[in-house]
Amino acid sequence: MAEMKRNRCKQDTLFPPLLVVVVIVAAFFSSSLLVVEANTDPNDLQALQVLYSSLNSPSQLTNWKSNGGDPCNESWKGISCQGTSVVSIQIPDLGLNGTLGYMLNGLTSLKNLDMSGNNIHDSIPYQLPPNLTSLNLAKNNISGNVPYSIAGMVTLNYLNLSRNSLSQTIGDVFTNHSDLATLDLSSNNFSGDLPPSFSLLTNLSTLHLQNNQLSGTLNILVGLPLTNLNVAKNHFNGWIPNELLSIPNFVYDGNSFANGPAPPPPPYTPPPPGRSRNNRNRSPPRSRTRPGSNPENGDKKKGLTTGAIIGIVLGSSLAVLFALVALVFCFRRGKGKEIAARPSSGSLPVNTEKVNMEVQEQRAKPAAAVADLKPPPTEKVTVERIQGKNGSVRRVKSPITATSYTVAALQTSTNSFSQENLIGEGSLGRVYRAEFPNGKIMAIKKIDSAALSLQEEDNFLEAVSNMSRLRHQNIVALIGYCAEHGQRLLVYDHVANGSLHDMLHFADERSTLLTWNARVRVALGTARALEYLHEVCLPSVVHRNFKSANILLDEELNPHLSDCGLAALNPNTERPVSSTQMVGSFGYSAPEFALSGIYTVKSDVYSFGVVMLELLTGRKPLDSSRMRSEQSLVRWATPQLHDIDALSKMVDPALNGMYPAKSLSRFADIIALCVQPEPEFRPPMSEVVQALVRLMQRASVVKRRSSDESAFTYKTPDHETVDMP
Repeated sequence: MAEMKRNRCKQDTLFPPLLVVVVIVAAFFSSSLLVVEANTDPNDLQALQVLYSSLNSPSQLTNWKSNGGDPCNESWKGISCQGTSVVSIQIPDLGLNGTLGYMLNGLTSLKNLDMSGNNIHDSIPYQLPPNLTSLNLAKNNISGNVPYSIAGMVTLNYLNLSRNSLSQTIGDVFTNHSDLATLDLSSNNFSGDLPPSFSLLTNLSTLHLQNNQLSGTLNILVGLPLTNLNVAKNHFNGWIPNELLSIPNFVYDGNSFANGPAPPPPPYTPPPPGRSRNNRNRSPPRSRTRPGSNPENGDKKKGLTTGAIIGIVLGSSLAVLFALVALVFCFRRGKGKEIAARPSSGSLPVNTEKVNMEVQEQRAKPAAAVADLKPPPTEKVTVERIQGKNGSVRRVKSPITATSYTVAALQTSTNSFSQENLIGEGSLGRVYRAEFPNGKIMAIKKIDSAALSLQEEDNFLEAVSNMSRLRHQNIVALIGYCAEHGQRLLVYDHVANGSLHDMLHFADERSTLLTWNARVRVALGTARALEYLHEVCLPSVVHRNFKSANILLDEELNPHLSDCGLAALNPNTERPVSSTQMVGSFGYSAPEFALSGIYTVKSDVYSFGVVMLELLTGRKPLDSSRMRSEQSLVRWATPQLHDIDALSKMVDPALNGMYPAKSLSRFADIIALCVQPEPEFRPPMSEVVQALVRLMQRASVVKRRSSDESAFTYKTPDHETVDMP
């Protein structure tokens, strides 16, 4: 018995440790399973970390982290998840200050993003969550324009960008947004006409556009199922369409509308585009009997006897026969006249050419009479045909959103392209300043007829069509064109402050305006322009002629990239080019282009790196006035980009030492990546943009911590540049 008790006690002493081990193992596995289930998708986590850093890591966002963390398991403020995916970010009215970062497109499961009522600045990034149904960025300090990436966010139901500082035209980005029910763009600085794609918003019930600078008519809105429309305090004009007056909540004060409802269209005048949309589902009008008539009598009249039917058939057959005979006779007679009048050179018949000229003049007269720079307000214009040098007639099917001008109107605006209005010259021709009767200043590029081969001349309108759809705050907008009497001209927005090349390399007082911060902003703006061309446009647009002379600066020193899309009009290789033009472009050319003539988006990246070197050093890409080892800027500067001491000696003397050393070093690192000899090692422009955004954000943090807002750095007595604490 004692033995049995001892064995039982022994078992009892062994069992608890075994039980503890089992419990611990079970707890470990269960906790592991819980962690696996709650672990946030890595792409979502990284996107939120970048957003948190871009917002300057605010304390208001409780539990958020810039490194590590688990949003779906740690209850990050405003974050909602389904499984491991972040589906909603609701952080309005928290006083957040910063930018939206550059990785929001990593949030592929996000449906709802609300960051309204904060102090977010800079522009809306292209990298937006692609599957959003609701986006609310209202009541911030966001600038720039509506990003083109919204065109791909086809599931949007609610979009609110009101009460910001957005500008330029709204952008024709709503082609595929049939689900959009609410659109609020009010209280911004939008200008120009309403985009044609507004007519495709077939589910739109609420549209707020008040307190902007929008112009043109409201015809494009006819046929939409609107119940709430506010267009107050803009520059709209013309007649208010009758259909809009029946909208339950319609506010339109503070515009220049004509008094009274819109009159009916005159005879033989097609209804305004959009109005036909309202009638597209209506059945054909039924025949109605006159008041007092007897329906039975009407039915009797419809009944015809067999003899009457036979008579009608025979009469119709004879009429058709006579018509065919007459048609054959006229055809032969006309053909004989055509042969007699046809010139031996094989060009168009004289009569046909005259008719074509008259048609072109008729089309051009309204534009010349109005002398307005607005594109057609209601729909895209399709130019059907144009006569080429070789006498061929090319049909152009692509829509052109730019305005067509006559040669006469452009001659008047430039004083017959006088020398005093000449403001530049490129490989395709000269650029002139133009002042139109409405007071607007434009820049007109007059393409030299010798610059285009016959095939490229025929492709002119197609290139114009593509260029007219490029919309970005850092790209010079194509406003109009002229293709008349063998002339080829392009009408652009005029950017008042000249080119970056002139401001950097002409020794005058303007060079002092380009502070270090201004130079970084110029680099960031032009990088965003190239990012748009390379990664937003489909297919990608290669600039091919990226240089400081094509970067124009406005009064606030914001950059605007010119000549975008002109690569489609390759200059005629047989045409002689001046040595100045050749040298001016050669210094920016990537090695692969100089060796083999191959040019890709990575070649643009190389040219961008050269421009950054110009901004850093103040030197020209090629300068024969310097000693031989320093004539090529890339060859001279590249070996020194990672040497801090050498780098400080390379900086443009015009900066007078006023720059932060860390910012300078990071700027040089970006240059080194862009000007690598091998194209495959150069970064895409989206990565360049991200690097420059981070550089700007770090700079803004330094400035906020500095007690002296007017100085970013200071010089010590021995003239060494020191970062502010």
